[in-house]
Amino acid sequence: MKKLILLLLTLITIGEAHSQVVFGRDQTNSGGGLSINYSSPKEYEIADIEVRGVQFLDNNALISLSGLRVGDKIKVPGDEITTAIKKLWNQGIIGNISIFASKVEGDKIWLVIELTERPRLTKYIIEGVNKTKQGEIEEKIGLIRGKVLTDVVMKNTEFAVLKYMESKGYLNAEVKVVQQNDTILRNSAYLKVVIDKGQKVKIRNIKFNGNEEFTSAKLRKKFRNTGMVPKFSLPSEAIKTTAKLIWPPTLVKFIKGSKKTSKEDMREYLATHVNLNFFKSSKFVKEDYEEDKAGLIAFYNSKGFRDAEIISDTTYDISNKHMNIDLTVQEGNKYYFRDISWTGNYIYTDEQLDRILGIQKGDIYDLELVNTKLNFNPQGADISSLYMDDGYLFFSINPVEVGIAQDSIDLEMRIFEGAQATIDKVVISGNDKTNDHVILRELRTRPGDKFSRAELIRTQRELSQLGYFDPEQVNPVPIPDPINETVDIEWQLVERSNDQIELSGGWGGAFGFVGTFGVTFNNFSVRNITKPEHWRGLPVGDGQSLSLRFQANGRSFQSYSFSFVEPWLGGRNPNSFGLSFSKSIQRSINPVQNETLGWLKVTGISASLGRRVKWPDDYFTLSTGISYQRYDLFQFRSRSLGFDTGDANSITFNATFARNSINQPMYPQNGSSISLSASFTPPYSLWRDLDYENASARDRFKWLEYHKWNFDTQYYMSLTGKLVLAARAHFGYLGTYTSKTGVGPFERFQLGGAGLTGQNFLLGTDVVGLRGYPDNSITPQDFENNIEGGTIFNKYVMEIRYPISLAQSATIYALTFVEGGNNWDRFAEFNPYNIKKAAGIGLRVFMPAFGLMGIDWAYGFDRVPGSFDNAGPQFHFSIGQQIR
Repeated sequence: MKKLILLLLTLITIGEAHSQVVFGRDQTNSGGGLSINYSSPKEYEIADIEVRGVQFLDNNALISLSGLRVGDKIKVPGDEITTAIKKLWNQGIIGNISIFASKVEGDKIWLVIELTERPRLTKYIIEGVNKTKQGEIEEKIGLIRGKVLTDVVMKNTEFAVLKYMESKGYLNAEVKVVQQNDTILRNSAYLKVVIDKGQKVKIRNIKFNGNEEFTSAKLRKKFRNTGMVPKFSLPSEAIKTTAKLIWPPTLVKFIKGSKKTSKEDMREYLATHVNLNFFKSSKFVKEDYEEDKAGLIAFYNSKGFRDAEIISDTTYDISNKHMNIDLTVQEGNKYYFRDISWTGNYIYTDEQLDRILGIQKGDIYDLELVNTKLNFNPQGADISSLYMDDGYLFFSINPVEVGIAQDSIDLEMRIFEGAQATIDKVVISGNDKTNDHVILRELRTRPGDKFSRAELIRTQRELSQLGYFDPEQVNPVPIPDPINETVDIEWQLVERSNDQIELSGGWGGAFGFVGTFGVTFNNFSVRNITKPEHWRGLPVGDGQSLSLRFQANGRSFQSYSFSFVEPWLGGRNPNSFGLSFSKSIQRSINPVQNETLGWLKVTGISASLGRRVKWPDDYFTLSTGISYQRYDLFQFRSRSLGFDTGDANSITFNATFARNSINQPMYPQNGSSISLSASFTPPYSLWRDLDYENASARDRFKWLEYHKWNFDTQYYMSLTGKLVLAARAHFGYLGTYTSKTGVGPFERFQLGGAGLTGQNFLLGTDVVGLRGYPDNSITPQDFENNIEGGTIFNKYVMEIRYPISLAQSATIYALTFVEGGNNWDRFAEFNPYNIKKAAGIGLRVFMPAFGLMGIDWAYGFDRVPGSFDNAGPQFHFSIGQQIR
């Protein structure tokens, strides 16, 4: 009603402004006048047209818009002048218009168009709301400086602000848009948007009438947007020191007077009479309310009530900040499926289609379920996928009710199979940096292939996994051609940078430079290094990964690393090749004399080959590699390694068998990842001439001998919308071929904290995070051999995630979690049920230039080793994607 009144006022205002338009003679002209005989119009030839009163507008453009031209013949009075005035007025940029004759000689007339320009906007001010809402309102109204201030602009601004306030629950808000002249600039004005919010209107209760099959409480749950949310506190006046609820006498009388008081009766009474806030009121938004009403009918339909409808609904205020909703439903009869028949199917039999449909005679009638099973079933197979995965792009199916007998309905599935479609052209757009061949090699929809919806979805996943494109905007567009029985597919992509830079630095006084510099190019091109003409800022576009990193902590620690990965070695098959090199040194320094007391130097090199395999399915990969690590120690007593001077060498053969069906890397919503990796050193003890039982740790660990296993699994499931369940489990074991060698000090496990490696990578240590406990706090000690670190661990995690932003510039999501894990020194001590437990909340932010960053607050429920107290609350900061 408020909007209707404003619309009428707008029309009235426009009418009043238009009525000021006149045609007459120039009052300043002392010469001959123009005598108008309205009963006998006279024809004149326009000798000249002059425009007056213009400051910003172009005179010639205004004359052209009027439709009047020098040399034209017009009648005065006549329709030509009226039409000219209307044309100029319809532009919406003019306040008043007058057209008059400045001179008349014989049959020639000199016309003057005199007008007043509407002011232009210089700024606008929003009053009555906080800065956050001001920013949101600015986006809604879309005002820009220099815009002509017409009546329509003013009213549209008012409507937009009112609509925004209603969306926030302020149904009684009042908005005034006031135009005020700008005293600095001529013909300019600014707008003051004055908002009186009033009280936010919330829903006190939703009452249902006519519902017999379902309780009102159950129906209220279907109002997800406008319903009432459970609240977990009672008002203080309802609680006494004895912790007993003080029931009002009216409620006691109500309960005693009822033979049987149900939970629903109690709930109704509390909501309408007692006013105990067991439920938190929700704000009323009309769009959400309409959506919830449709959801209520969909719920009834899913339970067999195909004729259910809301025959009336009323919203009314019960105070200046609360309202009630009354709905009357007509449930109708409950129906069941009877006979389901198929027509037009020649490729598949009725029995095959019945199995996929999965609906039996006597099942509750649910047409939404039928459409899901026919067109798209995220939980399993559907009829449409059966046909479209075999190339039948032009397939269609229409369920028709062909018989209704009492409470039973017969359905006929009318199928048009059509011809199989062949892919003709594949078009790629949006890849400004990434070369076409990098995208084409990932496609499973190639020219000449039969169309397959499954392969289209799989290709969408593969392109999202590359990391070069915004996964939310990888959009396949099939363009069917039924006449030629072909289809073109356009892949619309939006590139995003996923290169990363790490830069920090400072001066540590006597220790010197402290800092980190690292760059990672995830879409590099080696072949274009010597071809600057192909650079796009850098040699990029071939999908290779290049990483360089330098880290220093003065003289006490320096580390240099380099890695390179080619995902398609040779360019024909998805066989990856990786190469990495690192060199690090950690020194023990006397801070008083600034002398080096000892050091640990680590040099490593590794190479790997990987390939995609098609068994058990084509989500699996197999990678193998070889690596060499050399540890050089001199009087290094900073860590418990079993010896402090000497060297150790590790040659390992590595293999990883993994399956990954996760839909996208940054915010997975479905799919799983399973990985089993193993590392083996040669069994040196078979041929080394060494008495291991009596040898020193320095001699025993000169050539490291072990086998190491890691098992990691992750599972993602969309709960509702983009709310995601993420479950993970991890297991690791480090063992030896024979007990006489013992497990060395390297490659062990440390548990606890955020999982940041720090300098532990020097020892090849696997640092496993466990939120709720201090970093590396769950690390067993082998006091007999003076070695720290576990040889077997397990960890379980369950998270609920919800995205705050999935924009290309930043992916942000909040999470809540429970997790547990433990770490043991010997296999004999291993107990998968003896875990350190924790729970908490967190936030993750991924920005392409800086990678993934996170913060968590967690509470550890169990005792930290070496302490008598539980871990308690802990804050954790993380950088990068933690594997475990």
